[in-house]
Amino acid sequence: MTQATTPEISPAVPADLPLLLSLIKELAEFEKLQQHVVATEAVLRQSLFGGRAAAEAVIARVGGEPAGFALYFHNFSTFLGKHGLYLEDLFVRPEFRGNGVGKALLAYLAKLAIERGCGRFEWAVLDWNRRAQEFYESLGAQARTDWIGYRITGDALRRLSEGGT
Repeated sequence: MTQATTPEISPAVPADLPLLLSLIKELAEFEKLQQHVVATEAVLRQSLFGGRAAAEAVIARVGGEPAGFALYFHNFSTFLGKHGLYLEDLFVRPEFRGNGVGKALLAYLAKLAIERGCGRFEWAVLDWNRRAQEFYESLGAQARTDWIGYRITGDALRRLSEGGT
């Protein structure tokens, strides 16, 4: 990108599914996690635009060119008694980094969180992605050190669902 232009952020629509899947694959490549991408346009269509949408996405464009995306969903805080906005993924294409695209995406979602009455806006970042951590901290975000995230998938998830270990 040669010129700085104000990013335009808009909600993803079904016609954006090929682009969105492409951006997800670019994110996975950046994170060296390509082998974990099993999403398809059909799965994304159901998850984002189906009868009971599980998540939402926005796309950033600069001068009409796709520059990045954010995918998010609502969670809930029992202590606040309110839902929150959880940012699952944020990705800015390398050629657009450093030009306000990431900040524009986060500002869009922060405004959305306030409009929807959310009690918080949160996300996670890979421990090796120091550049992203510094960026988030420059915006006033604080790293959480008091909680450890857990995940259960695959066979372990199946075994647990069956009551086993």
